[in-house]
Amino acid sequence: MRNILIIGAGRSASSLIQYLLNKSEAENLHLTIGDLSLELAQRKTNHHKNATAIAFDIFNKTQRKIEIEKADIVISMLPAHMHIEVAKDCITYKKHMVTASYVSDAMQELDAEAKANNLIFMNEIGLDPGIDHMSAMKVIDEIRDKGGKVILFESFCGGLVAPESDTNLWNYKFTWAPRNVVLAGQGGAAKFIQEGTYKYIPYHKLFRRTEFLEVEGYGRFEAYANRDSLKYRSVYGLDEALTLYRGTIRRVGYSKAWNMFVQLGMTDDSYKIDNSENISYREFVNLFLPYHPTDSVEIKLRLQLGLEQDDIMWDKLLELDLFNKNKIVGLKDASPAQILEKILTDSWTLEEHDKDMIVMYHKFGYEINGIQKQIDSKMVCIGDDQTYTAMAKTVGLPVAMATLQILNGNIKTPGVQLPINKEVYLPILNELETFGIHFKETEMPYVGYNPDHMSL
Repeated sequence: MRNILIIGAGRSASSLIQYLLNKSEAENLHLTIGDLSLELAQRKTNHHKNATAIAFDIFNKTQRKIEIEKADIVISMLPAHMHIEVAKDCITYKKHMVTASYVSDAMQELDAEAKANNLIFMNEIGLDPGIDHMSAMKVIDEIRDKGGKVILFESFCGGLVAPESDTNLWNYKFTWAPRNVVLAGQGGAAKFIQEGTYKYIPYHKLFRRTEFLEVEGYGRFEAYANRDSLKYRSVYGLDEALTLYRGTIRRVGYSKAWNMFVQLGMTDDSYKIDNSENISYREFVNLFLPYHPTDSVEIKLRLQLGLEQDDIMWDKLLELDLFNKNKIVGLKDASPAQILEKILTDSWTLEEHDKDMIVMYHKFGYEINGIQKQIDSKMVCIGDDQTYTAMAKTVGLPVAMATLQILNGNIKTPGVQLPINKEVYLPILNELETFGIHFKETEMPYVGYNPDHMSL
């Protein structure tokens, strides 16, 4: 039996584990699934004879080393900052490793050792990063192979609620880590290049500079800029591209509404609110408003944000029950962002029968034989249920497929890497199509920068 150690059995591991268990007989696999919660690990095994669940503490060095030494390959589904100790042990015991996380500086420093030991450390092989890399490089390589030059690349991705489960005025529910949603865009200005000119959007302007997107059958979306769109410029070989922009997808109207929280200061995570555990939702809102001897919290907020009573933005705030004096925050030493997350979780948690949706959209502008052309590539994936969500499928399946490709010797290039080479992305994209994760590519005349279409 070939042993796969999976560390972390959280939400993103559901489809990953199911895929490998379904392949376990034919591929002679045994899965060891380790998690701090033994019960969670046991649930994910689904009593399969080729799986063993264990209580696993990543900080228990002895246990970690024993389990890694027994494995043929290690999948780490831990939070990104916890991968490095696993990676070092994988070097020691000469084991391949797969993660869905961004390559950290510490991980990159292991590249030479991984190559020296002929080890593959595959990173960024989830959704975003992951499927975005693979689907983008496929088209970019195809353009280059026929003699074209890429002059524009825009890439957008969003975790959303499926249309049939879209039941609130924000057209949004939490399909992944709520904290990441609340803190989105913080930590520096968004940076990209537009028609050869560098552009920067500071955080307080981020949600008012959006681009509109159309996806056939699903309607109109908007996107706001990711923090650093140029991070992969050289990785993709796009140093000469005139436009390079990456963004996060939401339904139209979300960004304008979210900007209210940004302007009020409710997304700030840099300080703690005194007596936070005892204040009501209404008192929390009032913390950010000027004192007035007679005006109500509602009136002060409308004046602060310039909202009329019949404005849909006002209705969105009312829907969140922000002004409830009987709901208590109940979080000790909480930051404004943590309190906002708690309030939003009340309204934006997926219901039992809700389904999530992933939307990914790439635009490629290129020049060939003196003619400018454009390719739009779009993917929509809808979850099955609360266990096998679209997010779990699109994050977990590429990880599982890459693991099997490495085990079977089909991926050969050693070192710390991303899934940007043909030996990685071609078989995985082809197999993803059998799971309904496929891109529709459409060629059209080059549009480039359209001021009526964008507000960048």
